[in-house]
Amino acid sequence: MKRLRLRRTLGLRARVTVTFCVGTFFLAAVMASIAYVLAHNYLLSEREASAKRQTFTDARLVRSALRNPGADVTSFLGTIPTSSESASLVFRRGHWFGSSVLVAPSQLPNSLMDEANRGNVAMQRFEQSGTVYLGVAVPLPSVDAVFVQVFSLRELNSTLHILSLSLGVAAVVTAVAGGLLGAWASRLALQPLRAVAAAADDIARGHLGTRLRAEDRDLTRLAAAFNSMVDALQARLARDARFASDVSHELRTPLTTLATSLAVLERHTEGWRPAQVQALELVKSETASFQRLVEDLLEISRVDAGAAEVSLEDVHAGEFLCQVAANLCAGTLIDIAPEARLRVVRIDKRRMERVFTNLVQNAERYAGGVVRLGLRAVPDGIRYEVDDAGPGIAPADRERIFERFARGGHGHRAAGTGVGLGLAIVAEHVALHRGRVWVEDRPGGGARFVIELPSRADGEVPRDDRDLP
Repeated sequence: MKRLRLRRTLGLRARVTVTFCVGTFFLAAVMASIAYVLAHNYLLSEREASAKRQTFTDARLVRSALRNPGADVTSFLGTIPTSSESASLVFRRGHWFGSSVLVAPSQLPNSLMDEANRGNVAMQRFEQSGTVYLGVAVPLPSVDAVFVQVFSLRELNSTLHILSLSLGVAAVVTAVAGGLLGAWASRLALQPLRAVAAAADDIARGHLGTRLRAEDRDLTRLAAAFNSMVDALQARLARDARFASDVSHELRTPLTTLATSLAVLERHTEGWRPAQVQALELVKSETASFQRLVEDLLEISRVDAGAAEVSLEDVHAGEFLCQVAANLCAGTLIDIAPEARLRVVRIDKRRMERVFTNLVQNAERYAGGVVRLGLRAVPDGIRYEVDDAGPGIAPADRERIFERFARGGHGHRAAGTGVGLGLAIVAEHVALHRGRVWVEDRPGGGARFVIELPSRADGEVPRDDRDLP
């Protein structure tokens, strides 16, 4: 279970990096262990060989000295050149003679002396007071004695300790280097996936002409499959758009005829019963709704086909907002920031009026109506704000409501009301002006629809025209 949670928590790059790090650390630890064992065995064997050679040399000197009947063993042992980390001992005729107090005779292992008393050269490591010693015993049968030299292995152990620390640090450094290598390798390996993700984002934003180019032979199949999928998607969307456009065009004429006939009937309702008049009004209302739906579908189809015509003109952002308010929601609070009043926007007035119409109608149908129209200046642009009196829109629905045929964005949305094209048309028209639209919470409750458009100060040359002669 822990392994599954780790995979869910860490991303692919992190998992590759951790794998490289753990793998290099494991290999480095194995190599360091092998190196330590080899170094330990080599240094120890060299130290034992050196100690044995020195003991044999000193044993010959002791044997020569003991052949003299009046020799002072202790004094002679003091003349043997030794270091502070070694000591010489002689066991002869039941007595011990020594030149140092490094190790007492009683501290020597019994097995070492037993082997020497049997006439064999003995060598053994033993520990006393936390220090490891190497004892070498050489029997001297010609003088009835045993010569013993004891060597401290403190310096060797210190060397091995430093070696182990060095190898451990090297293993950690290697693991870190492996992690860095893994991060670099994973980034390099995942570069094609980032390209795929970027292409998918472009396609999701409506840029269906985006395609992948396979610069690596190993990724040719992935790029081909991705491009084939996009081609199929583009073809499907084109078929759907053509179908919607064809149906809308086919419905437009009979709907116009029906609306005209209803208008003629409405002028000749004298003598009709109230139920008949009510039925006529119902048919007229539904026909008008159907006509609006057909017009919306045609508008969406033109945008999808790239045939949407935009007639741009310069208008003052504040004046345009006041005109919209007077036409759509007279009496609504208009809040225009002073620095934004004289900002100039280049817009298609018909399309932007449709944007505000859809937003106002959306607020009236589902959110208690519009309570404020605002205008604010931002760097290189302006923001129109449309506030409603509804319960607001959940964060999870704030992008979905701008999709086509999306329903259920507001808490007051009535079942069966509208088909979900109003806000989609808002998003399409704003995009045609190189702007963007989103919804956020209104201070005090409700929803705020924000339209951001590029703008300039009054009298400033438009950016698109600055390079013209």
